[in-house]
Amino acid sequence: MKVLIVGAGPAGSTAAWHLASAGIETIVLEKTRFPREKVCGDGLTPRAVREMQLMGLPHVAGDGWRKNKGLRLIAGGRTVEVPWPELSNFPNYGLIRTRLGFDEALARHAQAAGAQILEGHSVTQALTDGGGTVVGARASLLDGAGRKTGETRDFHADVVLAADGNSTRTAVSLGHEKRDDRPMGVAYRTYFTSPRHDDDWMEGWLELAAPSRAGQPGKPLPGYGWVFGVGDGTSNVGLGILNSSKEFGKLDYRAVLRDWTASMPPEWGFTPENQVGPIRGAALPMGFNRTPHYSPGLMLLGDAGGMVSPFNGEGISYAMESARYAAEFIVRAAGTNSRLAANHALSGYSGFVREQWGSHFTLGRVFAALIGKPAVMKLALRTGMPLPALMHFVVRLMANLTDPGERGFEDRVIQLLEKLVPATGNQGASRMSKQQSLPIVSVKQ
Repeated sequence: MKVLIVGAGPAGSTAAWHLASAGIETIVLEKTRFPREKVCGDGLTPRAVREMQLMGLPHVAGDGWRKNKGLRLIAGGRTVEVPWPELSNFPNYGLIRTRLGFDEALARHAQAAGAQILEGHSVTQALTDGGGTVVGARASLLDGAGRKTGETRDFHADVVLAADGNSTRTAVSLGHEKRDDRPMGVAYRTYFTSPRHDDDWMEGWLELAAPSRAGQPGKPLPGYGWVFGVGDGTSNVGLGILNSSKEFGKLDYRAVLRDWTASMPPEWGFTPENQVGPIRGAALPMGFNRTPHYSPGLMLLGDAGGMVSPFNGEGISYAMESARYAAEFIVRAAGTNSRLAANHALSGYSGFVREQWGSHFTLGRVFAALIGKPAVMKLALRTGMPLPALMHFVVRLMANLTDPGERGFEDRVIQLLEKLVPATGNQGASRMSKQQSLPIVSVKQ
């Protein structure tokens, strides 16, 4: 079996590593050339760190990885520090690493496992056979400056994985448009040289406001700001905003970020003269906003399938997990003796992903709608911030960090909440239950 992966971000490179490690012939087409920048907070929760551990990806401090203890939440004049929980199936630490370094480390790790990564290959469309099954992709070749050379190349494979982000030309070329009934967010960030670059906590500011007008304070916005110390003399400072308020899409989010940082203590250094690089923005596709996640010959991974949490905008962990799951289904399909049987095995991916996160994302959609109402947001912060135990629970819920078996009180409450709501996303279900996954074993070609 041969697999073609479009995109060498966290989803694409993770899938490539798992597949190549299992003996599957794997080619990855990446539009840009490493190292390359991506808009992100650069923060990895324990959920993402677990995926790195499963891959055996080294993350020592000397290589630019910085461990953190948990979340520091700031709102209403209060500060609450919430350590990452001690759980049996997740590490008790998070990481900070710029996407400039993180994405390349993942890609080189996949290469070392045997995957072929072709940089400067910009996929423009999926290729199909006469019956509509995806059989490959067409790519425009780019020069070292990212310009089209005028040359195109077709790649054929038994399975194509679309890991090409929110814009996903692969899926869009087949008519898989995004769903407007799902939350959408935006993220904007920049870097500042700052004495806070070595902070041991991922800091979240839970109160953001639109720019003031005519001397009047701006309206509260549904989202949060972050300050993540990178450890290299800079801090990543940014914000994420949901589309659940009337102001969404009408604001200058760069101005929101500038106003917010201008209100911070000057000794932190978040000033224009200390800014490193421009303010960059990107969309956050949430709650399975593009489906189906499997159609004959094609699987959607990560942002291409809208696998960003509506709770906190976290996407890297879900991208890497979806990649691992996809690889597991492909390995199962490779062991079948016919194309029909292989397609049947692959089709279980959609239902399995839905079982993993569908209910969690549904709760996140409710959350997103609620915090779009300023009165609700204000009441929630006024109630929760004085109660550290409650905020500890909220962090676990939002970060989707629970122990299997529902042993603790918080685990039982979270599991109950998820059972009370329908699993959003793909229709149908796979034959594997939540938290169960297939062992990846080597297959002979």
